[in-house]
Amino acid sequence: MDNIFEQFNRRYNFVAKLSAAFFYSIAVAVALNFFWEPGHMYSSGVTGFAQILHSVSAKYLPVTWSTSVLYFLLNAPLFVLAWFKIGKKFTFFTVVAVVLGSVMMRVIHPLTVNMDPLLCAIFGGVINGIGTGFALKNGISTGGLDIIGIVIRMKTGTSYGKTNIIINLIIVACAGFIFGWTRALYTALNIFINGQVIDGVYTKHQKMQMMIITEHPNDIIDGVQKRMHRGITIIHDAEGAYGHAEKTILITIIDRADMYDIVKIIKECDEYSFVSVSEGEKVFGRFKEQEIV
Repeated sequence: MDNIFEQFNRRYNFVAKLSAAFFYSIAVAVALNFFWEPGHMYSSGVTGFAQILHSVSAKYLPVTWSTSVLYFLLNAPLFVLAWFKIGKKFTFFTVVAVVLGSVMMRVIHPLTVNMDPLLCAIFGGVINGIGTGFALKNGISTGGLDIIGIVIRMKTGTSYGKTNIIINLIIVACAGFIFGWTRALYTALNIFINGQVIDGVYTKHQKMQMMIITEHPNDIIDGVQKRMHRGITIIHDAEGAYGHAEKTILITIIDRADMYDIVKIIKECDEYSFVSVSEGEKVFGRFKEQEIV
C-alpha cells in the first residue's frame, strides 16, 4: 500500500498536494465546528490560539472576531518563516491549505447535537490529526505550529507530535481559565490524541535501519549513493548457511520516505538479496535530513 501511495504521489505530485490541502481543510472544519466548539474545548496550535482570541473578543470586546479569520491572520507571519527556512513550494501549498481551512470553517456548519465532551475530545483530535498528518505526509503543512515543529525537527530531530504537545501546554492553561479545569482536561486529551495521530500518519521523519545481504554489493552501493546520497557501512566475508555462498552485508540509515526508492534500487541490482528493516529510535552523527520541497 505504501509503495502504491508513493508511486501515485510522485507521478501526480501537484494534484496530490492540492488534494491533501483540501482534505485537511474539511478535517479541521469538521473537528472545529462539530466537536471542539460544541464541546467547549480548544484545538492545538494556531487553531487553538484563534479559538482563544475568538472567546476573548466575544466576552470582552464590542466586535467578535471569527475563528476562521483569526486562523488566517495568525498564520500569515509564519508564511515568511516557511518561505525562508523550509521552501517556496512548501510555503505555496501551505498558504493554499490555510486559505481552504479558513473558508471551510465558515462553509461547513455543525449539526445541532449534544455530545459528551469526552467524545468531542477524542473525535476532534483523531479527525484533525488524520487531516494534519495526511497534509504533512504529502509535503505540505497546515500552517502555524506545523511550520515551527518542522523547523525544530530539522534542527534537532525531535518528532513533530512531541513538539506540538510541548508548545500547546499554554492552550490547556487558557482552556482552564476560560472554561474551567474540567474542560482543560478535555483540551489536554484532545491535544495529546491529535499529536499521537499525527505521528502515526506522518511517518516521513522516522529513521529506518536497513540491513542488506547481497552477492552484488557494488551495484547496490553505486545506485544508492548516486540516486539517494546515503552512506553505507560494508561488512565483507559473510557466508550464507544454506548454499555457503559468499555474501556482503550492507547497513544504511534512511528516512521512511526513502523506502520506496531504496527498495526499487535493490530489486534492480539483486532480486535475490535479503533485506531486513527496523525502526531507529535515535540517530547520532552525520545524517542528511530529507529536504522538504
